Amino acid sequence: MKENDLLKRTFNFGISCLKFLRKLETNPENNLIRFQLGKSCTSVGANYEESQAGSSKADFTNKVKIALREARETNYWLRVLKELNESNDESLELLIKESQELKNILGAIVVKSNNK
Repeated sequence: MKENDLLKRTFNFGISCLKFLRKLETNPENNLIRFQLGKSCTSVGANYEESQAGSSKADFTNKVKIALREARETNYWLRVLKELNESNDESLELLIKESQELKNILGAIVVKSNNK
């Protein structure tokens, strides 16, 4: 996967999450998760985007680490939504799968960056 592909993928993931959030029923629990998930899902792409202009290898690695943390948080909130709403929504399942894949990719970038 080219880095440019990952930029597109993280951007599209954030958009897909935000669109999914529009479909959630309005209640106190979903509203809390909507806020938290909205921040974390967009932060994955924003931090990866920022890493591309890192001023050093350490700066690049730090931004990717932040993107990884945000991907982990996003995966958490998506799983909470699934359990809380007892949902078998296919779009939610795809978001959970994509968040897991992004965690794996970003984690591999961090490991590779630390080994250089």
